[in-house]
Amino acid sequence: MNTLLLRSRRVRVVAHDTVRLLRTVAAAIALLLLMPSLAVAQNDVKIRDLTQAEGALPVRLVGYGLAVGLDNTGDRAIGGQTGGPTVQSVINILRRFNVEVPADLIRMRNVAAVLVTAEVSPFLRAGGRFEVQVSSMGDARSLKGGTLFMTPLVADPSGPPLASAQGALLISQGGSTTRYAPTHETAARIPTGGVLEADLPRPTIGATSRLLLREPDLGLASRIATAINGAMGEKTAIVEDEGAVIVTLADSLAKPVAMARIRDLAVAPEARPRIIIDGRDGTVVAGGDMVVGAATVSHGAITLAIGALEPNDTAAIPGSVRLPAGIPVQRVASALHAVQTPASEIAAIFAALREVGALTAEIIVR
Repeated sequence: MNTLLLRSRRVRVVAHDTVRLLRTVAAAIALLLLMPSLAVAQNDVKIRDLTQAEGALPVRLVGYGLAVGLDNTGDRAIGGQTGGPTVQSVINILRRFNVEVPADLIRMRNVAAVLVTAEVSPFLRAGGRFEVQVSSMGDARSLKGGTLFMTPLVADPSGPPLASAQGALLISQGGSTTRYAPTHETAARIPTGGVLEADLPRPTIGATSRLLLREPDLGLASRIATAINGAMGEKTAIVEDEGAVIVTLADSLAKPVAMARIRDLAVAPEARPRIIIDGRDGTVVAGGDMVVGAATVSHGAITLAIGALEPNDTAAIPGSVRLPAGIPVQRVASALHAVQTPASEIAAIFAALREVGALTAEIIVR
């Protein structure tokens, strides 16, 4: 009797383990079947990142200011007859604080005249912060370690100030400083250095709005309209042309909430091969598995030869980079960085590779 009970328990345990194993296998198979769709979904982009509302163009601001606190790398202007706008700007600032200094006594090695630029969303309210770009206007060697003196920003040179900017200058440290590839230090940024001081004219959300594609494409416009109609109902969105989608909302809907829901919808963007190169520090960003075909580019002191390599061709030639055909873009960039190629020459070399047909991707230099 005890033997029968023991065998019965063992049979139930085996059956339970078998069911659990089958459930695990079924879950694994379902996950494998879902993986392609999950991978596609991860590449989807929200409509807010592909479009912008009509009339919501960013407002461009500009200002003239001074970067102070430089370590003898500022403008070489001095007072007197050779004094330029930098000297006069310092004199004007000191006068605001009731300090009079003769122009002949001023030396400007720790000050540089700069141009300050920024782009601001029209929906940003007074008090909101934004990033500003700072560029040297004179003969300063470097803005490293400097601070931007409070600078008014205007949308029109004859208009009133809409914002102000100040703060410590941040210079990109992506490149290595060498004799042949110096770090670009005459341009800097301040991540939250701008403060909006007045509300900007901004569009209102009406029953009918247009979504303007940042990069016009008829296929993408059609997918955006399909996604909106699927979520909000048929005929909510109509493709006007390859650059715009007209959205008509029902009167019963709250317009801001409905537009927020539409802008959160995701669609699959058109995959375009692109290579983005930072012209200041030489950073190269390439998506996918883009490769470079056979070509030879001689630019400045660098000669890049991509093609079949001879088995005994291992001799190193100064300024020469030899690589096999079909090599990935990132390996070409790494080889150019290894021989200390300046950022501007890296951009020119990749542009030349595209011109001769060795590279089909679009080259974007920033």
